[in-house]
Amino acid sequence: MPTRTEPKLISGNANRPLAKAITRRMSMHRGVRIDLVDARVERFNDGEIFVEVYENVRGEDMFILQPTSNPANDNLMELLIMADALRRSSAARITAVLPYFGYARQDRRTKARTPISAKLVANMIVEAGIERVLTMDLHAAQIQGFFDIPVDNLYASPLFALDIRAQFKGRMDELIVVSPDVGGVGRARELAKRISSPLAIVDKRRENPGEVAEMTVIGDVKDRTCIIIDDMVDTAGTLCKAAEVLMESGAKEVHAYITHGVMSGPAVERVSNSVMKSLVLTDSIRPTEPVKLAANIRIVPTAPMFAQAILNIWHGTSVSSLFDDATLSPIYDSLYAAE
Repeated sequence: MPTRTEPKLISGNANRPLAKAITRRMSMHRGVRIDLVDARVERFNDGEIFVEVYENVRGEDMFILQPTSNPANDNLMELLIMADALRRSSAARITAVLPYFGYARQDRRTKARTPISAKLVANMIVEAGIERVLTMDLHAAQIQGFFDIPVDNLYASPLFALDIRAQFKGRMDELIVVSPDVGGVGRARELAKRISSPLAIVDKRRENPGEVAEMTVIGDVKDRTCIIIDDMVDTAGTLCKAAEVLMESGAKEVHAYITHGVMSGPAVERVSNSVMKSLVLTDSIRPTEPVKLAANIRIVPTAPMFAQAILNIWHGTSVSSLFDDATLSPIYDSLYAAE
């Protein structure tokens, strides 16, 4: 068995720019060059996925970097097949790094005769030979219990708090954090606590999935700069409507901080034409060209956080330490200079 001197990372095709950014950050931390394991992840003519690993991984601590974003099924199959290839190549341990965990919205039965797809996907991941999962801002915290293996769930709120303090320096007293629905109050409360701001809620009532019938603002947003916080934005209809309701309620400005930019269909156009001054996303999902080109959309990097989390897992040290500003700030000091 070889001596494991460095963690080994392999990436599918879902978000290779993020994977490469993570390896660069880890190389800086370790003082040695860390590259992605040389492999090919390709498709046959009929769409079947084929994986071949060109390096010896016997006895190695392997990390697969692969968000299961759009196309969710293809990226999920890439993850499972890469895990199988590594397991059959005698890797010592396989950790799946899933910046975005697809199927997370199907975490319970809302009607009769419907699946709990998040549990099914969790079972598939475990059966593929993956022994640990590292993810960010799961849509529902209980999904961690769907896995029979350790799950480390990172949070974007500490990173958002750093960005907000940098972007709104000198204006922090006029901010108010807004949850776009009652279910996200916990996430909004956590950010509000970090930046010492009050909290408001946009209560929405749905007639049909994807449609919002009515919205009401709970809390005083008059003459305030509103910061909407949520875990994901898909078609952006609810988000843009919430921004309109806040402005109609007397808000001075509306900004949004969303972890996962799914950005399906008309999302970019809606955000570009909305009353929101800015939408801040992480790169947990690879941003499309329209997202990159949108004037009021900005991307904040997650590579420093994931790189440190991978190193902590590899060293066997605490991952939850990354939830503290004192620990997180130094690894983002190149972006956010100390105040």
